[in-house]
Order: sequence, then C-alpha cells, then structure tokens
Amino acid sequence: MSHSFKTQKDQRISYIDPDSLDAEMREELERCATEGTPRPESQAIRAHVPGAFWSFRNTWRDVFHSGVCDHSIKELCRVYVSRSVLCEFCGNQRSIKSANAGLIEEDYRELLNFESADRYEPRQKAALAYTEAIVWDLPTSDELWQRLYDHFSEPEIVELGYFVAITMGQQRWLRTLNIEHHQVLAGDKGSMAPGFESYEALQASKSRDDYWAKTSQDKTKSRAHN
Repeated sequence: MSHSFKTQKDQRISYIDPDSLDAEMREELERCATEGTPRPESQAIRAHVPGAFWSFRNTWRDVFHSGVCDHSIKELCRVYVSRSVLCEFCGNQRSIKSANAGLIEEDYRELLNFESADRYEPRQKAALAYTEAIVWDLPTSDELWQRLYDHFSEPEIVELGYFVAITMGQQRWLRTLNIEHHQVLAGDKGSMAPGFESYEALQASKSRDDYWAKTSQDKTKSRAHN
C-alpha cells in the first residue's frame, strides 16, 4: 500500500499521536519523557509498529539499563557510537542512571580519542576499543581480545558486543529520520544532556562553534576514509 509523504519540514516519518495509543503504550511513552533513553520521539516513530516499540523497549531495559556489564561503561560506548555515526538525536541524551553513579559531562568529551586520553581507565578503554572495532569494521587482534578478557567475563563481553550492535543499528537508522527532541510530550527533560534541556536551549547549544557534532565531523570523515 502506498502512503503519501507528508510530515513536518525535513522529518521523514511521522510521529504517532500519543493520544491514539493504548494505555500501556501511552504509559511507556510518558516514562520515556521523564526518564529518557529512549526519549519519546524515537519511540513515537517505532509506535507505528507495536512490535518494534516493545521490542526496543524490552531490549533497552534488559541489555542497557540492566544486564551483567557495568551500565556506565555501556553508556560511554553508546555515546562513542553517537559521535562516530553523527547521530545528534542520540548523542544529545545522557543516562540518568550513569549520572547518578558518578559519570560527568567531562567523561564524554574525549571519547573519539579515548586511547590517548588520561581520564579513561584500562577497563573503559578496552570496552571502547571493542566498540571502535565494531563500529569501524576493524580487525580484532589477539591483543584486543586479551584486553577484554583481562577486564570482563564472557557474559559481559557478549552483552557489550550485542548492545553496541543494537545501538549502532538504531542510531544509523534514527539519523536518517531528521527527528528532534522536545517534539513529543514536550516539557520533560528526562535524560537530556546539559544545555539541551529545552528546545530553546537545544537550538542555542547546536549553534555554538564547539558543538560536538561540528567538532566530531572532521574526525569521523577522516576515520571513514582511512
């Protein structure tokens, strides 16, 4: 069945109206607005297919928010993916759980240069090197695998690899949709990065010369052609 293309300017797929959802889906969308990761906009896209909506919710709950691998390490890997694939929608979110555990904004700033950065511990660097290999299709050496086994159990390595693969695929998809925050159930700032808590603040932050997507673009283009 064909469908006429009609959304707001530049947006590729429409949001499902929250008021059209059943009570359970609406409740989950409200949770996304207050707690984030995921935010309600991306779930309002997935809500076109309830199976996709719940599949992602369940995966994110079980493998990101919960699971066997340290959540804050998965959060760093998630944002490494954002900075690599230039998904601004995902890259402008932060995990509330990680913030409560002590992760601060400075911990995100050097992700694309993690190997040479002093602020990351060997365990974090091993996880980020694993993420780097997945994102950039790099060969994985015995040295990399030894680094992983020095710091993680096999279940943790499995979960981390699966999580990176899931989030990379989702972010590569979401960046094609041209969606933005504060467009569905606007007014809640759950999980938004500092400086992105409202639509006005988001626009101001994105206009800055040091906005991360501007500074990351040259690095990712260079990496993609190496």
